Amino acid sequence: MDKKLKDENKEMINKINKEKNEEIQKIYKNIKQNIDIAIKNYKKAWEGTEKEVFAEMAFCILTPQSKAKNAWQAITNLVENGLLYNGEPEEIVEFLNIVRFKNNKSRYLVEFRELMTRDGKLQPKKILSEIDDTFEKRKWILKNVKGMGLKEANHVLRNLGFGENIAILDRHILRNLKELNVIEEIPKSISEKKYYEIEEKMREYSKFSKIKMDELDLVLWYKQTGEIFK
Repeated sequence: MDKKLKDENKEMINKINKEKNEEIQKIYKNIKQNIDIAIKNYKKAWEGTEKEVFAEMAFCILTPQSKAKNAWQAITNLVENGLLYNGEPEEIVEFLNIVRFKNNKSRYLVEFRELMTRDGKLQPKKILSEIDDTFEKRKWILKNVKGMGLKEANHVLRNLGFGENIAILDRHILRNLKELNVIEEIPKSISEKKYYEIEEKMREYSKFSKIKMDELDLVLWYKQTGEIFK
């Protein structure tokens, strides 16, 4: 981290909205048990089969501009009828009416399946396991998986139990970061550089609040939606 960003982060911590921070701490305390269960399940997901890990990752291809519950329902339907593992785009698209950009996403799912196939078998777990560091895993996903940006790459990694030091900067999280004075404004668009800057600010607030990044994501999501979901 460069000196300018360090200074900005130090200044940011001094400006934290105390009332909002207290609210976050209260929510955290009240739902800590549910948070622990969710994070345990994320780590458990990584211990699943290659097909189960693939489904978790495929879910995050469907989430952009769509409701998470709809994306997961679509994945569940595709798993049940086997199309997630062997369907063509024109077959898969029929089950994506509940998500946006269904035509593109049906193609992305098939391309992702091909990317994660070795020796005729789905092996996403094996492929990701060859990359040791979480940040390197993220770089690989960004470079190779069509349909995933930084938010989706982080979402994938969090849902597989690698979320302790990364941020899923969706509108719920950004809104809360602004209320806390962690960021001054919600950007209309986020470049890669800007994403990393906001992520670092959230990381500093995580240290300040003593709430781990993956826990903090769930707290802020809960504050906006009243529930914990994938």
